[in-house]
Amino acid sequence: MHPDPTYRMKFENIVQQTSFGLLTSREQEFIRTKAFEMRFTQQELRQVSDMALDRMRWKEARLSANWPEERVYSDPRQEKKRIFAKIHAAHRALAATDKSYGSFSREDRPSTEKPKLVSRAGKRLGLGMCPVASERTRCCNLMTLDAVQQCGFDCSYCSIQSFYHGNEVAFDTEFASKLRDLTLDPGTIYHIGTGQSSDSLMWGNHHGVLEALCDFARNNPNVLLELKTKSRNIGWLLDNPVPQNVICTWSLNTQPIIDFEEHLTASLAQRMDAAQAMAKKGALVGFHFHPIVHYSGWESDYADIARSLVERFDPDRVAMVSLGTLTFTRSVMKTIRSRDLKSKILQMPLEESAGKLSYPAPMKLELFRLVYDALADWHGRVFFYLCMEPHSLWEPVFGYRYESNEEFENAMKTAYLKKVRSPV
Repeated sequence: MHPDPTYRMKFENIVQQTSFGLLTSREQEFIRTKAFEMRFTQQELRQVSDMALDRMRWKEARLSANWPEERVYSDPRQEKKRIFAKIHAAHRALAATDKSYGSFSREDRPSTEKPKLVSRAGKRLGLGMCPVASERTRCCNLMTLDAVQQCGFDCSYCSIQSFYHGNEVAFDTEFASKLRDLTLDPGTIYHIGTGQSSDSLMWGNHHGVLEALCDFARNNPNVLLELKTKSRNIGWLLDNPVPQNVICTWSLNTQPIIDFEEHLTASLAQRMDAAQAMAKKGALVGFHFHPIVHYSGWESDYADIARSLVERFDPDRVAMVSLGTLTFTRSVMKTIRSRDLKSKILQMPLEESAGKLSYPAPMKLELFRLVYDALADWHGRVFFYLCMEPHSLWEPVFGYRYESNEEFENAMKTAYLKKVRSPV
C-alpha cells in the first residue's frame, strides 16, 4: 500500500462515493493496492469499482484476473492512461458479448422477504401522466393510476425500485371513494393504465382494488382501462363480470429471463394460460414484449412465444402488442448495481438513446423486427407499437410512423375502441 498518508486520507474520503464497499474483500484489496500505486481519482475509483462489481454480478472473470500487469511506459501518467484504456476496452467487449445464462442456477436467485402490506388514506388519487413520458420518444400519452404503491415482484431491471424504498406495499383505504368522486369529461376518451407503480393483478382484489377499478370502468365507458401484469392471479376477474372497456395485458418474456431476471413472477406458461382464460371469458387481452433482451438463444426463444400466441389467440380479441427493450437512467443502473443480486441485465452494450442508456439502434431493430415478423399473421388485425423508443425506429420496424404523439395516441385509442365495441 502506498505510504503517502495524504493520499491514504483522500482514498478514505472518495471511496465512500463509489461501489467499492460492495466488492468482495479480495477485490477490495486488489483495487486498493492499484489505487495507491496509481493514485486513482474519485472518478477512476468509481469506474474501476463499477467494472469489478459488474463482473461479480454477471458471474464473469474477476477484473483482477484480467488486469494488464506488464509495464510499458515509465511515465506514470502515460502508464495509467494506457491501463485504463485497456480495461475499459476489455469491459466493453465483455458487455457486448452474447451473454449466456448457462452458468446461472436456482441458487443465484435472490433471497426474498415477504412484503409488508399496509393500508392508509392517501392524500390524493394517484392519477397523472406516465412518469417516463418524453418528447424524445414516440409516446402514447398514457395516463397512469396508482391503485397500489410498490410491487411484490422483484424484476432486476425494474425502475419501480428507484421510486420506492423499503419493503412496504401500500393500499389507499379511500381508493374506491376517490375513483367514484373523479369527474371526467364525457366527451374525451381516456387511456388509463394501473401497471406503473405496481403489478395490476398480483394483489387480486385485495382491499377491493379490482372491484373498484371495474366499477370505475363500468361507470365511465369513455375510459380504456388497462391492467398490466406478470401474474397469473385472475381468480377474482374470472368469478366476476368484467366490463368490455377493461383490457387485461400480460408482459411476456422468455423463460431464461423470467427465471433469472424476473424473480417471483409467474412462469411464461402460467402467464399465457391466464391470458387465454381471460380471452375465453370474453375479455380483451394484450401483450407487451418489454423488455426484449439480447442473449444467447434469444432469437428462437422469442420466436417461439410469438408462434404460441398466434396458435392460441384470436387476433380479434387481442387489443395490442407492444415492443420495447432495456432502457436505463443512470440512477436506475446505480440501484441495480447496489443490490446483492446475480444478474446479467447490465451486461449489454450501452449507448445514449433519447436521454437514457439502451442498446445501439441496430441491435434494437434486430430485436423488434424478429418479434414483429414472427407475428405476421396479426399484422393489420392487432395494434402494434413501440414503447418508449425513438421516433426513428418506427418506420424500419413497421413500415410506417406517426408524426406526433397525439397522432399515435389517437390511432391507439381508435383501434382499442373498435374492439371494445365489437360483439364478443
